[in-house]
Amino acid sequence: MLLCALLAAALPLLPFLPAAEAAAGELSAAPRQVAAPAVFRQVAVPAAPRQAAAPGPTVSLSRAEGGKGGEITVSGAKWKPGALLMLLICGQAEPGKGVIGGTNSCANTVGRAATVDAKGGFSRKVPVAEPPVPCPCVVHVAGVTGAQDAVDVAFTVAGHPTAPLPEASGDGRLAVLASARLDGSSGVLVWFGAPPAREIVFTVGNLGRSAVKDPVFQVGTSHGVFSPTYEERQWRGTVEPGRKALVRLPVELSAGAHGDYQVSVKYAGKVLVEQPWGVGRPWGVTLFWLLLAVVVPAALFRIGMAVVDRVRPGPGAGHRRARTTPVRRPPARRTPARTAADAGRAPAGPVPGRDDTTTVLPWFTPDSAPSENSPTTKGHS
Repeated sequence: MLLCALLAAALPLLPFLPAAEAAAGELSAAPRQVAAPAVFRQVAVPAAPRQAAAPGPTVSLSRAEGGKGGEITVSGAKWKPGALLMLLICGQAEPGKGVIGGTNSCANTVGRAATVDAKGGFSRKVPVAEPPVPCPCVVHVAGVTGAQDAVDVAFTVAGHPTAPLPEASGDGRLAVLASARLDGSSGVLVWFGAPPAREIVFTVGNLGRSAVKDPVFQVGTSHGVFSPTYEERQWRGTVEPGRKALVRLPVELSAGAHGDYQVSVKYAGKVLVEQPWGVGRPWGVTLFWLLLAVVVPAALFRIGMAVVDRVRPGPGAGHRRARTTPVRRPPARRTPARTAADAGRAPAGPVPGRDDTTTVLPWFTPDSAPSENSPTTKGHS
């Protein structure tokens, strides 16, 4: 009876036995991974599309070739509004490689300046001239104020000689091995305002794996809080890997410069050397202006006095004028002197050649004029 009761209770559970055995087998084979809550799931977020960098300023030419004496139109866009630009035709240069030798390789005498308008564009006519170095040539457009961007556009100067550019420096790396110094001295003309000039001297070593041939350095000078203005200077020579070389580069300031300056040298975008330079005041210019302020008034005073002495009359000028104008007077009538013999006798008549007219003084009348024979009237004695 007990067995029958157990069978009757187990009959309803028979359909669920296979599912239970399968579940038990899975649990025993490997632990089941429980899904993490939604707040801890890592959601892959698609990356935002990168915005393309805004292109820099551009320059276009009216034609790609021209001869000496011709003219081309240089136009640009996307420049900083209001910027002042310098337009030059340069040799020994290619777009993307810069101008070897800096502005010394350009036809500076026929360069032009242009001002960017409010829309970032400009247009300027530039005369075609032959640069002082061989081609390949470019039209070099560089900013003078503000962001000093530079763009080079290939240009062919017809009839101008062409020479290959210096070989690339390769993997060479230059580093300064010793402190720099400034060589040179100021002459007498510098004391009167001539441009001061020096040579910055430093030793470099090649830390790379290939030789560096004819490296181009950038030399800049700054005064006070102003940033340095760099110019390219090419050093002629080759620095072999593991070797060192002494480099001398010229440095020149503007006329009349004085005060504390800073000389900087860059190579491959890195500052290698910074050297202070104290320039004395050109006292000769000050002395010149002081002498000018004294000499000029003194010279004007002497000239004025000479003119006055020349114009004004001297002493006795009235008498000279009187003598200059002759005055005609009647001839004086002279009475011959009488002798003692003639005094005792009266003349019998008029004597020829003798003037017996008695001169009458103006305060006497002819009747009251005294005579020689009239007695002298005296008072009572």
